[in-house]
Amino acid sequence: MKFNAKLLASVVAGMTLFGGIAQAQEMKFFRIGTGGAGGTYFPIGGLIANAISNPPGSRSCDKGGTCGVPGLVAIAVSTNASVANMNAIHAGNLDAGLAGAQSVTQGYEGSGKFVGNKKDNVRVIANLYPEDMHLVLPKGTKMSSLKDLNGKKVGVAAAGSGTQVSVKMILKHYGIKADEQELGLSQSTQRLADGQLDAFFYAGGTPFASLIQLGSTKGFTLYSFSKAEQEEINKIIPYYVESNIPAGVYENLTADTATVAVNGQFVTHKDQPVDLIYGITKALWSKKTRGLLDKGHAKGKAIRLETALKGVLIPLHPGAEKYYKEIGMIK
Repeated sequence: MKFNAKLLASVVAGMTLFGGIAQAQEMKFFRIGTGGAGGTYFPIGGLIANAISNPPGSRSCDKGGTCGVPGLVAIAVSTNASVANMNAIHAGNLDAGLAGAQSVTQGYEGSGKFVGNKKDNVRVIANLYPEDMHLVLPKGTKMSSLKDLNGKKVGVAAAGSGTQVSVKMILKHYGIKADEQELGLSQSTQRLADGQLDAFFYAGGTPFASLIQLGSTKGFTLYSFSKAEQEEINKIIPYYVESNIPAGVYENLTADTATVAVNGQFVTHKDQPVDLIYGITKALWSKKTRGLLDKGHAKGKAIRLETALKGVLIPLHPGAEKYYKEIGMIK
């Protein structure tokens, strides 16, 4: 697991500067599971961690500081993403995390990847943003259909990721026999660049830092899913809906790319204190956080209060529910 070192350093500096105050305040660490460093969960998780933190000795919201929870030090932790985060939160090894709606719902229900292994300790804080499926190919590669992957070396994302669960379902549905390689985003990108992979899948919020770098060096092509493939995938994985990666999201992409997407969600353990999660939810949707999200990452702009409950199919944490009731989003 990899911590957000920048945040931790700022916390330590703040505690040194305001040592007397820090000692007088109770400090609570809050670990947020994200994903690989080259994807979107990690930077988005870092932004959320910064937004909800208000370390001992920090200025209060009304005096120009963060609008986070007083005494809270939230830290983004790099993990293998959705499935790993659901497992860790359920077991109490992480305090919260980001996960795709498919993993969240199936984990809670004990279906799909989680048959016989329910993760019903998990509760939702908020729906965040759509995660687009990327099928990345070497520059200039053309495919007429997904079945062209048959016999190819294909990255199916990291073990413990929601992406891998979905990709394996898609490959099985289409009868594709590929040389499947379990790789994180950074590894997949490097191996594609080195000619060791013919293609790789990865789902997340655009843009991926790893693909920005690949686009500026070797280049790449994104596979555009046909309308029939989009509809078929939606039938076998209802959490995935039609989506589009706009031209220009990556410097080397000059045309829109049809794809499918699943919503990413912010989840926690049901036994986290109600007041704490209420404070975190309130901080997440503060005006100060809005500015952090808009400026901090391209996908941050898609994290909107009006879609905070979209596609949420398992119970909210009581603290989050209290906030949404307070502002009139639910009765």
